[in-house]
Amino acid sequence: MGKCAPIPLQKNQIVRFVILTDATCSCYTGLRLSYSLIDNFMDKVETLHAFEQLKILADARRLDILRRLMAEPATLTQLGQTLNESPAWVRHHLKTLESAGLVEIAEVRVTARVTEKYYKARASALLLRELILPHSQKPVIIFSGSHDTALEHIASRLAPHISMLTLPVGSLDGLVNLRQGLCHVAGAHLLDPGGEYNTPFVRHLFPDRPVLLVSLAYRTQGLIVAPGNPKGLRDLTDLSREDVTFINRNPGSGTRLWFDRELSRLGLPSTLIRGYGNFVSTHSAVAKTIQAGQADAAIGIQAAAWEAQLGFLPLFEERYDLIVPAEQTGLVSPLFDYLQTGAFRQELNALTGYNSAHSGEQIPL
Repeated sequence: MGKCAPIPLQKNQIVRFVILTDATCSCYTGLRLSYSLIDNFMDKVETLHAFEQLKILADARRLDILRRLMAEPATLTQLGQTLNESPAWVRHHLKTLESAGLVEIAEVRVTARVTEKYYKARASALLLRELILPHSQKPVIIFSGSHDTALEHIASRLAPHISMLTLPVGSLDGLVNLRQGLCHVAGAHLLDPGGEYNTPFVRHLFPDRPVLLVSLAYRTQGLIVAPGNPKGLRDLTDLSREDVTFINRNPGSGTRLWFDRELSRLGLPSTLIRGYGNFVSTHSAVAKTIQAGQADAAIGIQAAAWEAQLGFLPLFEERYDLIVPAEQTGLVSPLFDYLQTGAFRQELNALTGYNSAHSGEQIPL
């Protein structure tokens, strides 16, 4: 195959994304970029935090203008023609967007006696994000991460003093939410392939921020089945039987990650498990699904099976931790203080499948 010819560029021409690969050009190996246009080839998505900016974009007309200016610069006249609106109408909304720092003048062109201003969006795309909390005389703590029965009991006990609001999305997404400032505390039980719980994931997601890792409890997970185990299930391999219907946990949850790793270790394809693609977000929802006869088995914590009066086959014990950024420790201190009390340990030990021996201990990172 002959030499690769360079792509001719005109002066001031913008090249967004030019990649040559070894699949299309033998004189390159791996991925290489053509030309030294690293700064221009890919625009960034910016995150919008300011509530005042969010309010401005709640107007569908302004949002429409902003999205058009994200695609390409335009003048007031061009926007009016595109939107079939008067120049005065466009000017009003454009100036509002400009004053909020969402658009800016990209270029001024003077031809004869006419001066035209070209406007553009200041970002090529926006990620809108704002945590809206209730006005309350009590502190409000947002929890996100893996669902846990003991944590629900804690929230109930602390209710006279603090409001704990939960967003159960699974261990991994809970840590991501914490990183993005969408919660104050996260809960996780992520097992690293090296056999270490949570710390490798926290180090990876928070390399530049001090965080506190505190053990809530050790808890037992296993197969939740109907009372009396009518299908006679013994271990994970029985989930591939044609007469067994399974209900899964959501992707990104610690339970799902453990389950997928075990299937790989056993050489058991997920395609053989009826219901593998059906999932719910909490251990309680898993138990309710089996209780309703909509599934025969699931992976979940023993406490959820016990509360729903279902059968349970223990498989492993795991460590469940709470993760808090250093700047939030003051807000969540009532929670950590409660973990050190005898009342908490007594309540935790009353829950089936929990071990409080290391509760409240800080895990070194």
